[in-house]
This record gives sequence, C-alpha cells and structure tokens, in this order.
Amino acid sequence: MRTILYILTTCAVIGLAFWAYRENYATQESLATTDDLHRDIREAHARLAVLRAEWAYQNRPDRLRDLVDINFDRLGLLPFRADQFGRVDEVAYPAPPRLPITNAIELSGTLPTQQGDQP
Repeated sequence: MRTILYILTTCAVIGLAFWAYRENYATQESLATTDDLHRDIREAHARLAVLRAEWAYQNRPDRLRDLVDINFDRLGLLPFRADQFGRVDEVAYPAPPRLPITNAIELSGTLPTQQGDQP
C-alpha cells in the first residue's frame, strides 16, 4: 500500500512541476507581450506629440495670412466680417416628418355632451 502511495505522490509532484514550468513560461511570454505593447504605446504618444507640434506650426496665423495673400488671385479668400454671420432664429429647419397612421380605429355615433348643453 505504501508503494502505491509513494508512486502516486511522485506522479503528483512531477505533474505539478510540469504545470509550474508551463505557467512560468506562459507568464514570461505575457510579460514580454505587455512590454512590447507599452513600448508601442510610448512610440505612438511620441509620434502624436510630433504631429501636434507640426499641426501647431502649420496653423500659425501669420503663416496662414501669408498663404492667403500669396494665393488670393486663385482662391479669393477674404477675412471674416461680422455681417457674414447670421442668427440662429434665421436658420430654416426642416419640418418633422409625419408618421403614418397604422391600425386606425373607426368611431361611430356622437360624442356625449355635457350636462346643460343642448345640440
């Protein structure tokens, strides 16, 4: 009986060692994947910061004004004036769509009258 118990215990220890070995490598692989993702995120943030800086540089008011002056003949761009803007109450909004009537009920007879009303 002891021999069977020793064999079963040895098999259980070997099985647990194999399981721990596989879990260790799976954990290391997950950590490596996480590190790669963090690196990709840092690189994306760096690229985004560069793009934001380039956008701010390209949209400087003095640069845009110079471009408008250079391309005035072709584009005909003029500065905004206050009389070019309208009010909200001047906007013509479309009428809401009428919903179709389905399952209509036909009524017959007369409506009941209140006390004292004579037809």
